[in-house]
Parts: sequence; C-alpha cells; structure tokens
Amino acid sequence: MSKNKNPETIALHGGDYRSDPATTAVAVPVYRTTSFQFNDTDHAANLFALKEFGNIYTRMMNPTNDVLEKRVAALEGGLACVSVGSGQAASTFAILNCCQSGDNFISSTDLYGGTVNLFTHTLKKLGIECRYADPSDPSNFEKLIDDKTRCFYAETLPNPYLRVFPIKEVSDIGRKYSIPLIMDNTASPVICKPLEHGAAVVVHSLTKFIGGHGTVIGGCVVDGGNFDWTKDPKRQPLFNEPDASYGGAVWGQVVPQLTGANVSFVVRARVCLLRDLGAPLAPDNAWGIIQGLETVPLRMKQHCSNAQKAVDFLKKHKNVERVIYPSLHEGEVGERSKKYLKGGNGALVGIEVKGGVEAGKKFIESLKMFYHVANIGDARSLAIHPATTTHSQLTEEELLAAGVTPGYVRLSIGIEHPDDIIADLEQALGASGKPNLKAVS
Repeated sequence: MSKNKNPETIALHGGDYRSDPATTAVAVPVYRTTSFQFNDTDHAANLFALKEFGNIYTRMMNPTNDVLEKRVAALEGGLACVSVGSGQAASTFAILNCCQSGDNFISSTDLYGGTVNLFTHTLKKLGIECRYADPSDPSNFEKLIDDKTRCFYAETLPNPYLRVFPIKEVSDIGRKYSIPLIMDNTASPVICKPLEHGAAVVVHSLTKFIGGHGTVIGGCVVDGGNFDWTKDPKRQPLFNEPDASYGGAVWGQVVPQLTGANVSFVVRARVCLLRDLGAPLAPDNAWGIIQGLETVPLRMKQHCSNAQKAVDFLKKHKNVERVIYPSLHEGEVGERSKKYLKGGNGALVGIEVKGGVEAGKKFIESLKMFYHVANIGDARSLAIHPATTTHSQLTEEELLAAGVTPGYVRLSIGIEHPDDIIADLEQALGASGKPNLKAVS
C-alpha cells in the first residue's frame, strides 16, 4: 500500500494483504506450521540460496508474520520488517546486525532499564562495548566515535525523562561517518516517524502500544531502506565482507541485486540472526498483535488526549511535587516535542509525589482502577515505581543518570474515560497525603 495513505488506513490494509490466497479469508489466518512444502528440489535449492524468496521454516518466516511485518513497515514508512519474540530481542538483533566482538556503538543515556542492562552487561560479555552519550547535546555522540563505532541507538520517547530524542541532529552526525541511527519507537507509534527524520532502522516492542491489550509479547526491526551500507566498507564490515556462514555472500551487494530494494539490514537479520539465534515471533502472537495494530492509530489519539487531561489535573494537585511530560519541557528539549511528535505527546506521564518513597508507595497501593504492572502501552491505565522494579538492576548513579529518583512514579495512561482516570488519580493522591497512622503509632 502506498506510503501516502493515512495511519488508520495502513493499519487495516497495509502490506497489500486483501484476502488469504488459499481460502479468500478476509481476516489474516494463523498458520500454525513449522515447515512449508517445496515445489521440487530446484525450488528448495533456490530458497536456501536466496535466489528467490519464500517460506522455508517458521523460525525465519511465516505467512501470518509476513502480514504483520509488512503492515508495521508501512506504518513506519520503511521498506521491510522482521518480527522477533520480544522487544528486547529486537534491540539485541539490531545491535548484533551491526556489531561483532571488538566493535562499539553509542547509545543515548535515556533508556529503558532492561536495555541498559543488556547493553552494559550482556553485550559486554560478547565483546561489544556500549558508550553512553547525553542526548541533551547531540554533539556528545560525535565525541565518542572511533574507527570501531558501528551504530547509534536511542529511544524516541524514553521514560522516565520523557524528553524527545534529537533524531535528525544525531542522524546527521552519524551519516557523516556512515553510522546508522537505530531508533526504538515503542512509546510513540503513529505520533512519530523516526525514518522521516533520518533514522535508518526502527525497533519496536510490539507488546506495548501496537499490540495494545497486554495479551501478547513480540518485537520487530524495521529497515528504512534509506541508508547506504556499502558507502564505507570499513565502517560496516558485516555488510561488505564475505559471510562464510552463507556461502561468502556480501550482504550490502547481494540483497539489492536479488530484491531490487535497499533492505540488506533486515534480510541479514532474518537469514543470519533469526536462523542462528532462533528468537522468532510465534504465529499466534503475530495474529494477536495484528488485532491490536488495526486500532493503534485510534488508540494513540485517545491515549494522548487522556494523558494531556491527566497532566493538566496533576500539575495543580497539592500532593504532586513535579509532573514530567514531553510538552512540559522547556527550551530546546521542549522544542523537540513540537518538532518530532505529531498529534499528541504520548501516554506516559511521570510524577514525583510529595512525601518521597513512602508517599509514592501509598499512592500506587491506593489506586483502584489503575493496574500496578510492569508494562506500558496497554489499553488500561497502568502505574509502577521504576526504582524498585523496571530499573532496579541499575546502580544508584545509573538510576539518577536515567532520571529515576526514589519518589518517581510512572503512569501509562489508558483509553478509559478521562473523568474516571482523573477520579482514580485524585483519590489515590488524597490517600498519599494522609499520615500513616500505623507508622506514627
């Protein structure tokens, strides 16, 4: 489907799926199969040699997943997509598709705690170094580049700071050195299009807003098709040196020749990393995410509208010390919200409850409608205390660098009626401001 279609239309019709070719079913079927019958030995050989593309084994591709992948790629304005078992797998694949032992990459300091743990500890054990740059000044990324730097990584709308990343500014720096920018756009589907601002790759935790119902886990990597992987062969060796695991294929050359499209990144991720690491998205989960994908443009409008109303209420409440939301940032950071977010500022809201940790705990435990869970992007409203949960693996210094203070509470505003959301916040904040009689006694 044409890229100039609106998100509401792409979410339902993207990827050119009209009906199932075998049954003419309009709804996407779930193909619960491990394997696919080859027409003959030549057909099998051609598929394995990448002389033609098609289904071989569900670890690497599946017709249900294919529809999801094409729709997400279209929604982001990319050329191709590969789905994987989780958002964390998507981040891992994106880095491993650029870096090998001895290489480094540069990441924004504003990250989900689990990603920090992956980058700082797990990838380090594989010989890959993560260097952290404060995105408040885009030039910080350039200062950390050396001849082994393979990519940049950042989140569009990271929590807890909720300061929008300078996508074009950092992308422009990277492209001078043939370094691609990988953007995690999990928290801002529809309202931000990183590929339009120079990002080369987008990753999603499909578990969150795109899935949208807290029922299915999944992730994906989207290839923007806008990055020249062969411009500087020394900078991107994985795309310019023969791959012994695939008959000496040079991915930056062979993929455009075979497909007629600049999708070397996603093809290598599929036929090498999915093949070897085996973290596929199950077809049943792909089907579940498709159901959420069909309504994500509508839900994002409601998420953003409700969040803004909650922010307006929270700013005036006597028991709230501070509200963190993209539109509330001042100066250059505030201008980025206007530049990169269209149609709303997202569903995530941070608050500092007066009274510190104990007041924050009491606030969360007093919520009646909000769920206390480790997730974002659900249709339901959610709340959590990051310092003791999602970011608990970080050191005290890392917590403060990430913006996670002891009293910080993260809210993911759902699509319930805004009056009911505000009523629950109001009664819980009222409870948080009352003295703990048990503690006094």
